Amino acid sequence: MTTRPAAKAGSWYEDVAEKLETDLNTFLATVPETVDGSSLPIPGARIIIAPHAGYAYSGETAAWAYSCLDLSKAKRVFILGPSHTYGFSGCAVTTFSYYSTPFGDFTVDRDTIERVKEAADMDDVPPRNDVAEHSLEMHLPYLYKRCEQTFKSPEDFPKVVPIIVGSTSRKNEKDTGRVLLSYLKDEENAFIISSDFCHWGSRFDYAVYTPDGDIGKLLSLHNRSPKPSGPPIYETIRLVDEAAMEAVKSGSHDAFVENLRLTGNTVCGRHPIGVAMAALELYAKELDDENKSRFKVVKYARSSEVIWPDDSSVSYVSAYAVL
Repeated sequence: MTTRPAAKAGSWYEDVAEKLETDLNTFLATVPETVDGSSLPIPGARIIIAPHAGYAYSGETAAWAYSCLDLSKAKRVFILGPSHTYGFSGCAVTTFSYYSTPFGDFTVDRDTIERVKEAADMDDVPPRNDVAEHSLEMHLPYLYKRCEQTFKSPEDFPKVVPIIVGSTSRKNEKDTGRVLLSYLKDEENAFIISSDFCHWGSRFDYAVYTPDGDIGKLLSLHNRSPKPSGPPIYETIRLVDEAAMEAVKSGSHDAFVENLRLTGNTVCGRHPIGVAMAALELYAKELDDENKSRFKVVKYARSSEVIWPDDSSVSYVSAYAVL
């Protein structure tokens, strides 16, 4: 039995439980008492999209998704995040038995891991890459906090099912979504989809601009480009992100894939989102309710308002779906 350490604690977020508790409470306090006309958490909201940057940047945005997340019947939580540490095709599962947080440890559901791994032909994540990867870890303190609010004791906390998603084709996302469909339909499962949205700037190889609001005709800027005389750059970033968010809300996996192909938007969790959307779209076909199995965006933010071409920013989105 091995434990994955909280490798980003002390840098990306506080490593002292009391200080981390204060930070999370501060972020959660910014969320209104109701969202989309519902008290929180939203009943049946068992899947969320939330960002994974340092809490100083994305903690407040993430609070909206976690406030919506309904864990009341959860016995396991799937966490799907993109790989930032190594390249591979398809999906890979953790080899650890526990994931640590400054608050306490989560138990990995090894039985479910093995079943999903076999059904979707997934690989194992190399332990050193698992430890280095932040896209899953950044969700654990928030998840622990919400579990404390939901369950009487850590012994009652749901287990976690960490899955890192590499480069995937449209077909592979649909195939993996089909494997996860039965878990998605089971009210004992909740899902966290880890993703930041637009990474804008030359250091991300994505510095697009549209002077007239047409995202189908994006120009490329570089560090030495003059400051645009038209709308500020952050308006282009907003337009590109809004198009991606509309695709996410559409419920169509193909629409999401096509949107990213059109704009090149650097949504780092595009493949985890794609897998989730493929599964949700399949589930929606079985339901007669347009309010279910479709993401609703509740919060959007950027790390900075880019005006100059040599600047940069990362965008953050929180969304949920009722299942």
